[in-house]
Amino acid sequence: MRIAIQGELGSNSHMAALAMLADVGGAEGGGVEIVACNLSAEVFERVVAGEVDGAVLPIENSLHGSVAEHYDLLLAEPVRIARESLLRVRHNLIARPGVKLEDVKRAMSHPVALSQCRRWFAEHPEIEAVNFYDTAGSVKQVMAMGASDTAGIAPELAARQYGGEVLAAGIEDHAENYTRFHFLVRESGWKAAEGANKASLAFIVLHQPGTLVVALEEFARAGVNLTKIESRPVPGMPWEYVFFVDLRFESSNQMDAALAGLGRHCEMVKELGRYVAA
Repeated sequence: MRIAIQGELGSNSHMAALAMLADVGGAEGGGVEIVACNLSAEVFERVVAGEVDGAVLPIENSLHGSVAEHYDLLLAEPVRIARESLLRVRHNLIARPGVKLEDVKRAMSHPVALSQCRRWFAEHPEIEAVNFYDTAGSVKQVMAMGASDTAGIAPELAARQYGGEVLAAGIEDHAENYTRFHFLVRESGWKAAEGANKASLAFIVLHQPGTLVVALEEFARAGVNLTKIESRPVPGMPWEYVFFVDLRFESSNQMDAALAGLGRHCEMVKELGRYVAA
């Protein structure tokens, strides 16, 4: 399988893809080819065009929150969610082999990763935090530069990918740091996962007083459990919003009933996927 990710090889998305598709690629991921993309929009384009078999993208981090751009692209593009997974995020200081911690003057990484390592930087004031476009990409850059005073902050996989060495492991502020990932496929080839017990929807309610309340009541009436709700602005329609929800259910009949009820109160309803909850 060819699987697209946003970011460099060795990133958390790379790790998530190998773990989520272990039944295809095996323990070492030999049956999965990772296609690294610069932009999330490029990932979706490759899936829709059939250049890859699917994509693995983050949708939410337990500390940083939702990835808004990916919600927007899920709504706009003809793709569906086939699986989800949770990955515990660990940040590691990675440098060239032979470099010592006391040699490091700068640590590069994605701004989100740097913000999740504030305590470590406070304990090492001699090391400057430097924003970079990608976690694994920072290690790739460090190795390409050949610098002995610069390190990257990235997953351990990045060290193996680019030949770096971990100087300090697990430097994140919070051990309970998880990212939820979706495995996305083309809409035309999608079908609900066997044993599915979770669904994701997007909808826009009718412009009538109390419509959102009565729309949400349809979920309770059908016996499904609302586990998340997110709102995003509708492009080109100021002050109009689309709601994204995650739902847990016990049977497909429950979800079908919820969709039928929801449709009575909405201008638009899009089922984004039915899959097995992580």
